[in-house]
Amino acid sequence: MKSLSYRLKRAGLDKTKLNSFAVIGLGRFGVAVATTLERMGFSVIAIDKDETKVEEIKDYVSYAKVLDSTNINALREAGVQNVDVAIVSIAHDVEASVLTALLVKELGVKFVISRAISEPHEKILERIGVDLVVYPERDMGVRLAQRLVVPNVIDYMEFSANIKIFEVEPPEPIIGKTIQELDLRKNYNLSIIAIQRGSEVIGNINPFERIQRGDILYIIGTFEDISKFLSRT
Repeated sequence: MKSLSYRLKRAGLDKTKLNSFAVIGLGRFGVAVATTLERMGFSVIAIDKDETKVEEIKDYVSYAKVLDSTNINALREAGVQNVDVAIVSIAHDVEASVLTALLVKELGVKFVISRAISEPHEKILERIGVDLVVYPERDMGVRLAQRLVVPNVIDYMEFSANIKIFEVEPPEPIIGKTIQELDLRKNYNLSIIAIQRGSEVIGNINPFERIQRGDILYIIGTFEDISKFLSRT
């Protein structure tokens, strides 16, 4: 699986220069995406066929419009063709989701993200050329299962397709040990990139730095490698 940065670059976009988004479908997922992007300083067009949903979000985004997203002329009039990225987050109507994604691609939007609600839906979206398909329910389930299996992992973020940055509560056996003694790079192909100690974040880590109780470790690597490390300590 290719990273988002790679996919954007392939579409001719620089992730540091994205300015505008369209979010089509204003369920909880779509509203969360639209309002978060707007708070981050981006221009957001929020679209839904339900007038009530549009009314609820209109004060929190740059532009909100009631329209049928399966009508290409309506999408064009709303200016969807001018955005950098379109996010199709229609949740319970697969036909409308697929047709909307097709129309947005036809309008020339360079990067289209669509939400899938099932594996068949995901496969259809991929086949019609959607640039990135997200499947929140499945991904949340996978994430929860992984955190249950490796309970010392507080959270993690995707760094690339396989590599993640893990936020780890150090297990008891490594408290008091130095970074050099752990030698995570050699033993587990992992690297500690930062330590949070209270309000202090230690970025340039001395190999003789000792892990203290209450520290939070930021470790980069794969899920398989972090699992091996934490299961053996």
